[in-house]
Amino acid sequence: MTKLHLGCGPQILPGWVNIDNQKYPGVDRVLDVTKKLPYDNVQYIFAEHFIEHIAYPSAINLLKQCRKALRDDGVLRLSTPNLDWVWVTHYRLDATEPDAAAACFYLNRAFRGWGHQFLYNETTLKATLAEAGFSTFKRVEYGESEHAELRGLERHEKSPDYGPLSHILIIEASGRGGRSPEYAATPKSEFLRDIGVV
Repeated sequence: MTKLHLGCGPQILPGWVNIDNQKYPGVDRVLDVTKKLPYDNVQYIFAEHFIEHIAYPSAINLLKQCRKALRDDGVLRLSTPNLDWVWVTHYRLDATEPDAAAACFYLNRAFRGWGHQFLYNETTLKATLAEAGFSTFKRVEYGESEHAELRGLERHEKSPDYGPLSHILIIEASGRGGRSPEYAATPKSEFLRDIGVV
């Protein structure tokens, strides 16, 4: 059973093929997975707090490569910050001047200060996974899964939830034949145009 851990950094998972673009101790393969993922018949792929660090066009390509590498019954587990949580916990439109100034810096830190390129909310992450060819999506909790091999993998720190909004989005994607929903087409096209991709 092949299990790929993408963007692992120094967080090595025993029994997994640990992949990063830098040679940290324990990394099995140094590879830029945004360009190519040279595997097939993979059962599981896991990436924790990785996809938000790559540009959106590269993320789409990576997710397509994941769908191609996975078996028909394979599962991709993505863990990434929740944009909705970041927005609600870092910014208030009715803040006083000192709070508004602080909120501006906090929000920008969440985007750029931590090296993020693109943050996802649940709707956009599922739409992007659908565009990559996945057809089934399941929101799961930190460390939990119906697949034993995907339980207890997360190592990233947690922040408190804000009401129903969790700090981290964890989605397990599987199946084939997904297509990007119509509602995502126009804003995505405008975004790609604005960043000079199309």
